[in-house]
Amino acid sequence: MARIDLDHIRHAYMAKPQSPSDYALKEVHHTFEDGGAYALLGPSGCGKTTLLNIISGLVRSSEGRILFDGNDVTPLSTQERNIAQVFQFPVIYDTMTVYDNLAFPLRNRGVSEPDVDRKVREILSMIDLDSWSDRKARGLTADQKQKISLGRGLVRSDVNAILFDEPLTVIDPHMKWVLRTQLKQLHQRFGHTMVYVTHDQTEALTFADQVVVMFEGEIVQIGTPAELFERPKHTFVGYFIGSPGMNVLPMELAGGSARVGSNEISLFAPPASVPSGKLELGIRPEFVRIGREGMPATITKVEDIGRHRIVRAQLEGYEVAAIVDEDADLPAEPRLLFDPAGINLYADNWRVETAQ
Repeated sequence: MARIDLDHIRHAYMAKPQSPSDYALKEVHHTFEDGGAYALLGPSGCGKTTLLNIISGLVRSSEGRILFDGNDVTPLSTQERNIAQVFQFPVIYDTMTVYDNLAFPLRNRGVSEPDVDRKVREILSMIDLDSWSDRKARGLTADQKQKISLGRGLVRSDVNAILFDEPLTVIDPHMKWVLRTQLKQLHQRFGHTMVYVTHDQTEALTFADQVVVMFEGEIVQIGTPAELFERPKHTFVGYFIGSPGMNVLPMELAGGSARVGSNEISLFAPPASVPSGKLELGIRPEFVRIGREGMPATITKVEDIGRHRIVRAQLEGYEVAAIVDEDADLPAEPRLLFDPAGINLYADNWRVETAQ
């Protein structure tokens, strides 16, 4: 296990990048603490897999250094970095049995057969392949093969870090939930440093202690699931985390209030300083109330999702989503109230700190 320092890392896939837009990965300067469980979360093309491959040594960054426990490993290979990596699609030996696939990396490092057997059977039980241990991998289904690949990444206890690149893509939904839970338990038990790449917020929020949200080659926020939900530092985080995402509305400041169109909205606390740039108000649907008091709106759609309903409304031409109880009354002439405690202010997409 190791602390991983990303020392001013940047990467471009072209020979001579000239501008920030030429970089697939803009400057990243961050530390993954020893024993931490991290998720790199973001849409396709945001740079998360590039960053993972730089950590593993599959890609050499254009600029910056990678340090493990303070030692510069930038020029070292994946093997020399002692990394286990699980890829999106299965990487296994088809001619070997399931058991031997998991045993191979241990035998290759001279681990005694009793220890090999103990560790392999522990992982086989975890990935629910006990009864398949003597079967050749060639005839297995795609999700079974991926479970083998996952097991190969987990079987070694001497690695500096275990890296996962969207490993549950081909796994069926129920098994995804089971494996996520088991990965979390394994981390709590053994304390491996784990970095998990995904575009699925559910996977990220249930697996990681710290979620690293990436957008257009940058890290826009690192935080706990609660921090990402309650205080998104960037409008993208508010939009990407949550279902539905945060409402973002153009606004102007009016003393201690925010003005959206002709409506003045009370703020829990004023900004610590007067912000410049494009101002926006962000509020999650959970903090939008629909009743007979507040700002007049028009309901355009109601989506029943079981215990709750998602109400889509128009507020002076802007779409606003609200989450309400399934049996909540929706007035014929609805009005909206924003809970001040749930309001975030943004200037040029970045959260504005308030005085309190």
